[in-house]
Amino acid sequence: MASSKRRRKQNSPLRRELNDLVRGICGGFLFGIPLLYTMEVWWIGSSVSPAQLAGVLLTTLLGTYLLSRTGGFRKSQATTEREALQDAVEAIALGILCSFTMLVVLRQVIFDTRLSGAIGKIIFESVPFSLGVALANQFLRNSDDSAGSDEEKGTVSTPSEQSAPRKVERLFPEDNLNETISDIGATLLGALIVAFSVAPTDEVTVLVAAIDGPWLLLTVLVSLLLSYSIVFQADFTRQEQRRLQQGLLQGPLSETVFSYLLSLMAAGLMLSFFGKLDLNAPVEIAFRQILILGLPATIGGAAGRLAV
Repeated sequence: MASSKRRRKQNSPLRRELNDLVRGICGGFLFGIPLLYTMEVWWIGSSVSPAQLAGVLLTTLLGTYLLSRTGGFRKSQATTEREALQDAVEAIALGILCSFTMLVVLRQVIFDTRLSGAIGKIIFESVPFSLGVALANQFLRNSDDSAGSDEEKGTVSTPSEQSAPRKVERLFPEDNLNETISDIGATLLGALIVAFSVAPTDEVTVLVAAIDGPWLLLTVLVSLLLSYSIVFQADFTRQEQRRLQQGLLQGPLSETVFSYLLSLMAAGLMLSFFGKLDLNAPVEIAFRQILILGLPATIGGAAGRLAV
């Protein structure tokens, strides 16, 4: 009874649409976050002409359309040209939304920014986000997708299959400590892969001068929200199994916070490795640097925990 209620809830159109949008946004961040920390893109976006921006949008539309034909961000893949085109347009819209939100949070688009410059930055930064949205299902495909597609095709399971208890495959050994150690390693590895190329650049230093007070707190909240969404809400691969894991600190909220702290530690180590932390500077400066680099590190750590 409980499982049937849950299935009906998951199959409700509104819930499916929300899950699809969350999956698309998470895919956008997985693909687009490194380019967000690139000053050259900020500068190019501030100086391009409207004709160039139109060309960028059309090129992105073509790319997202082709990706929507083979992958996309929705659980049900597009089956007609019209559906693929609609998904491509939605992917661009989500990419622009992600780009605009992060440029505002990182204080690269403010009230004093020229409108043309702001639009250029947003559109240029939205390209990798839009492609990431269209690639969401290719990044980490849900293990239940095959079952879902069988349902859509009209395949009906026998009563014995319906009544049989469903086995949940364990990702890690049954021992709680081993599961926790595996997650720690996956988080640190994912954080290194995504944030390592950002750590030695000057972008982090530039952003430290721009972000303070509530904007820094908002960066922390965005990091935590994305980490939770990627692992527990976007309906990527093995999401249900992760909720059933029994490792230490492996409830959704506790794991999200603990993994965020691990990602911050990884960010601090990377900044130290490249000599970006000045021991003679105020501690507040180093703290800001770690929190700012912690955003891509946290996204990488979340992807790492899903990929193991």
